[in-house]
Formats: sequence, C-alpha cells, structure tokens
Amino acid sequence: MTNTTIEIREIQPEDNAQIEAVIRGVFIEYDMPLVGTAYTDKETPKMFESYAGKNEVYYVVVVDGKVEGGGGLKPLNGMESDVFEIQKMYFSNRLRGKGFGKKLFEKCLNKGQSLGFKKAYLETIPTLKEAIHIYESNGFTHLEGPLGDTGHFSCGVWMEKKLQ
Repeated sequence: MTNTTIEIREIQPEDNAQIEAVIRGVFIEYDMPLVGTAYTDKETPKMFESYAGKNEVYYVVVVDGKVEGGGGLKPLNGMESDVFEIQKMYFSNRLRGKGFGKKLFEKCLNKGQSLGFKKAYLETIPTLKEAIHIYESNGFTHLEGPLGDTGHFSCGVWMEKKLQ
C-alpha cells in the first residue's frame, strides 16, 4: 500500500453502495451465515441514513478514493442508555492485517466514551478469529449470551467492556 492515500472519516451518502459491497463480500468470503447477521440487516444498504441519529456514528476507511472498510457505533437497542454497540466492522481483504481494524476499533471506543457511554458491547461470528483477538486485546470479555435486541441471532460470540 505504498503511495496510497488512506483516510478514516465519517460515512457520506455516496459511500453506501461501496460499504454494503464490502460487508456482503466478507460474509461470502468467510462462508458465514447470511440470515440473522449484518448481511440481511435492513440497515446494510443504507448505512449513512442508519447512523444519522443521536449518539451514532459510522466510519469508513477510504483507500485512494474507494471505501475498503468501516465500523460504527450506536446505543444498544433494548438496553439502558449508557451501553453502546460497536457494529458492522468489516474490511476488504486489501486492508486486513495492516492495523486498520485496530485503529478503527479504538476510534469507536474513544468516540463512545466521549459520548458518555459507560459500557461497550459487540457481537461477532466465531469464524472471525482475527477480530476476536483485537477485541480481547482491548479488554473485552466474553459473555454467556447476547445483550439487548440486535436481531443478529446467528452471531454466537458476545463481548463487553466497561469504560473508564
């Protein structure tokens, strides 16, 4: 990735199709369940609009003008207002293994804390071992089951972290 321009910024309306393609592509690449995941989530085709509410943000990683990944946060549906969920953090294979997941993950944690949240929550699929390692190395602990009401019943891994 030498001589490339890389930017992490908030999502724009024109990014919707590109980030949708990245998200859906990861599911196909890793042969993950499609139903009960972000693949079939009604928010996935309209990410800009889905993260336009209060205390919500979605970031994209743009490489030479093309969206190659993203991740965001919003209050956890069905929980007290001091818990946020890190959501839809996916990267094209062009970005994986280069530290962008860790950078974006930390950006989301810092943003959640600056918004006054006291706890971070996330769900993922056991196949995504690299992501789980990032979460564990950032102080997330495993839970016995899901929190809130995400609608993602096929995830299988639930984690949380109390913030300072």
